[in-house]
Amino acid sequence: MKLPTGQALHWLGGDSHIGDATFDDDTLTLQAGAGTDWFIDPAMLEQTATAPVLVSRVDGDCQVTALVTVGFEAMFDAGVLFVHQTNERYAKLCFELSPEREQTVVSVVTQAVSDDANGPVIQGGQVWLRVSTVGSAIAFHWSADGTWWNLLRYFRFADPTAPLLLGFCSQSPTGEGCTSRFSQISWAATRLLDVRDGS
Repeated sequence: MKLPTGQALHWLGGDSHIGDATFDDDTLTLQAGAGTDWFIDPAMLEQTATAPVLVSRVDGDCQVTALVTVGFEAMFDAGVLFVHQTNERYAKLCFELSPEREQTVVSVVTQAVSDDANGPVIQGGQVWLRVSTVGSAIAFHWSADGTWWNLLRYFRFADPTAPLLLGFCSQSPTGEGCTSRFSQISWAATRLLDVRDGS
């Protein structure tokens, strides 16, 4: 699958993914199956790595943005911008349905175990998400309008020299499936100059 920017995407894990994807009218639609997620529980150390992910390799600095809309049904249904090094080292920037049934921006950074943190509740049923690679660091931002960006998370992996894959995921850990839509996708080989100034 190829984005309008020319970026070619492939399934993480090859044919072992559980999901389907279509690209139409500049919108990537990604369907997750039941009980799908990427998470290593900090308490029980149970690992799940089954949600479908479409990725492309990152070479150098880049910024990936998308307007994310999710067909929320069950708790933790989410559309995700996904960063992957290994199945034990990855990160997710999610538009997710919380246990309170609020549409929430959530970040998960996994390095042997998952560090899960809820961000703001979003009104209106959609949100802009952006992942930026800045040297060996990674920045997660969200936006209500695609212009002013709010920093959610700024971090680096334990091995900053390992290759990165970046892309899109849909998940339904407690439900029967989830449809996530990513529109107005931008994949730019540009460096974010300031992670905190709203640009």
